[in-house]
Amino acid sequence: MADLEYIVDDGIATILLNRPHRKNAFTLEMLDTWAECLRSARSNPAVRVVLVTGAGGTFCAGVDLEDFSKITSTLGRQEVLSHRVHRVAAAALELDKPLIAAVDGAAVGAGMDMALACDIRLASDRARFSEAYVRVGLIPGDGGAHLLPRIVGQARALELLWTGRFVDATEALDLGIVLSVHAPDQLAEEANRLCRRLADSPPVAVRAIKRLVRQGERVDFMTSLAMVAAEQAVVQSTRDSDEARTAFRERRAPIFTGE
Repeated sequence: MADLEYIVDDGIATILLNRPHRKNAFTLEMLDTWAECLRSARSNPAVRVVLVTGAGGTFCAGVDLEDFSKITSTLGRQEVLSHRVHRVAAAALELDKPLIAAVDGAAVGAGMDMALACDIRLASDRARFSEAYVRVGLIPGDGGAHLLPRIVGQARALELLWTGRFVDATEALDLGIVLSVHAPDQLAEEANRLCRRLADSPPVAVRAIKRLVRQGERVDFMTSLAMVAAEQAVVQSTRDSDEARTAFRERRAPIFTGE
């Protein structure tokens, strides 16, 4: 079986980190595949939502130190971050479809960063999160210093980044790192339920909403309203918009085609 599996089924693309014997720590090859999967999901009209999860009761322990220890030069390490590790984060940011993480077990270092890059995180009650970089003399290498403050606020983010301490599922819920917490044997079902609901929603509108939320972080309010006007004109012109209104009048479930 591959170290990273990618499956598209009925509108839902699943990225499975599949190295449980290494706590799903990722290799350079996995990074390349991961970034390519996200880019493929963005351009594939059959994909409406992407789910990222890990096998064997662990989400991701970050980089595989054995794989990365082969890179010894300063330039080599910088290039690996810029051209391989960061390609996954960039592809996640560019994806204008829902990106959901189902976190069971540990999400550590870059593994936590990868989870933070998702739009929504669901967790099992045995999930544990840590920005552990500082504990091994490093700084957050995959977006944690940018993403975490936007989720938990600057002061709490600094505390977590400076100490590298572990946050359990209950605290992660309280801090807003995860949306909900579930028993381990129910996590996959709950994540799939959310993905199914998103996949059954009008895809043009769903993508527009994500773009507006993301862009709204970088522009002023009036600019955001101008973008809404432009997006709304497009959304209202779709067949899915007509279908939503017709289904509402006829009191039936709508069927969206993405057109």
